[in-house]
Amino acid sequence: RRIVQLRKEIYRIKPGLYGLVSKKAENEARGVIAETEKNKDSVEVTAFGHTYYQGLLLQVGSLRDHGCWCPNQDKNRIFLGKPLGSVRTIHELPAFSYAHFVQRSTTIDVIWFNQRKMPHTFFEVEYSTDIQNSLLKFNDLQDFHVRMFIVSDVKRQKEYEQKIKYSSFSDISGRVSFLGYDWLVKQYEHEIEVSQATVAL
Repeated sequence: RRIVQLRKEIYRIKPGLYGLVSKKAENEARGVIAETEKNKDSVEVTAFGHTYYQGLLLQVGSLRDHGCWCPNQDKNRIFLGKPLGSVRTIHELPAFSYAHFVQRSTTIDVIWFNQRKMPHTFFEVEYSTDIQNSLLKFNDLQDFHVRMFIVSDVKRQKEYEQKIKYSSFSDISGRVSFLGYDWLVKQYEHEIEVSQATVAL
């Protein structure tokens, strides 16, 4: 990581994602845009950022042997040159409960499933949207034995902490956790290292 941060021919796109300066224009044409203070709220950067972190969550889940789902409306979004639909390992949401619960879960950004096709972990990526909307989804699905994460920039952690204290979310306040982007990237890098070490053996 130190090498890519110091080499002048390499530029930072996102936490854990770097590109060659010579390929910057080509990357941007593909929608891989480095975030700056000026463009961070643009539609292009927001869409790329949201998809990027969804893709990382799908890959981490897959490396941990979970079945991984992302919504159908996101499956054609491009993650590092390929559609999210090719990264997820579950292509049809399992009918794990009553229809209204399954339907409510169809817009959750990433779901990890266990071997019995029951939800294991819910992730909502909050790049720019209102965290409260994600907490409402979690609240509606609170009867499932599942972990719940808000995934966002650490700068939004205080916002999360304020909203999870609302009385409306008292039933889930001890079950939802905040996961910063940098920590997600570290988890991804760790899983990649473990998988490569296993292959090397």
